[in-house]
Amino acid sequence: MKYWLMKSEPSEYSIVDLEKDGVEMWDGVRNYQVRNFMRDEMRVGDLALFYHSNAGKETGVVGVMKIVRNAYPDPTQFDKKNKHYDAKSTHENPRWLCVDVEHLETFRQPLTLSEIKTKSEFSSIPLVQKGNRLSIMPLSDTIFNKMIFLSKNGG
Repeated sequence: MKYWLMKSEPSEYSIVDLEKDGVEMWDGVRNYQVRNFMRDEMRVGDLALFYHSNAGKETGVVGVMKIVRNAYPDPTQFDKKNKHYDAKSTHENPRWLCVDVEHLETFRQPLTLSEIKTKSEFSSIPLVQKGNRLSIMPLSDTIFNKMIFLSKNGG
């Protein structure tokens, strides 16, 4: 099993939306490194922290979800009306992938980015490194579990 941190702006799709939907497609990824993570490493049963990005004081880890479908072609790349449309992508040779995720838990309080930055054990994760803007990143099981512990017990 692998562990992930997956970012979404709450104005686009939030943990509340996922809780309501139960299972949803994680689409709109337009970064080759992230696409490769989904294609090559992410598998059904992996766990991910849901991270609200660009949420002001509430930016941070807000819940847990599970990968319930391996990577498959992201249908939004073919939809000319969708903001994630990619004219260079074809059904025969899709460029972009998505996975399906299932809501497992919503935290009462987020583990904020500012709290994460104060913990030395998180200093090496891509989330806090300058210039890293990946929307999906791998985490060690130790970091994953520590973030859950801090989310539930106060950062």
